[in-house]
Amino acid sequence: MNVLIIYCHPSKKSYTHQILQQLKKVLKNESIKFEISDLYEMNFQTEMTEQEYMREGLLNLDLPIPEDVQKEQEKIENADCIIFLYPVWWSDCPAKLKGWFDRVYTVGYAYGYDKAEKENKKMKTVKYGISLCTAGHPNMFLDEIGIAESMRNIMIDDRLGQRFSNKELIILGGTLDRKKVEKDHSKIVKNIPKRIKKYCA
Repeated sequence: MNVLIIYCHPSKKSYTHQILQQLKKVLKNESIKFEISDLYEMNFQTEMTEQEYMREGLLNLDLPIPEDVQKEQEKIENADCIIFLYPVWWSDCPAKLKGWFDRVYTVGYAYGYDKAEKENKKMKTVKYGISLCTAGHPNMFLDEIGIAESMRNIMIDDRLGQRFSNKELIILGGTLDRKKVEKDHSKIVKNIPKRIKKYCA
């Protein structure tokens, strides 16, 4: 089985990067193959160009898909599981990850199949998707104020949607007091390979 990690954080000193290192370690220990799209390290282009808009917004499928987008689509096609790892910023993912969805989910590939020509390849249904995000506020607070539900609606129901057979949102909350949560978060990360094997074996 193959795992694709879409990682989005600008700092290697961050708690999110610490979680990435833990995740890499547990996947290696379970001999699960993985590759990482580190969006900041790749300097992934966030903004859609005018030509991309002309293709997407006006359904002009004669216009080419950019090479960097094609590479990300190839990674999706090779993956049994995709893990989106990012911090919660203003109740959502960072702009760079939002830009990844804007550009990589092209018409005829991730949506709009009825408008697409037959030669356009439709995105595979990925077996398992995890939205794994770090958050300063505790999970209970995010549930109470409705932010957790909003995040599920946007990330799980819309962005992952029918493109994934199984999907879940895992919030590693309470990072404003790391010492209180690090142990519990480590247990959650350690358990991720079991989840992957359950859905992708």
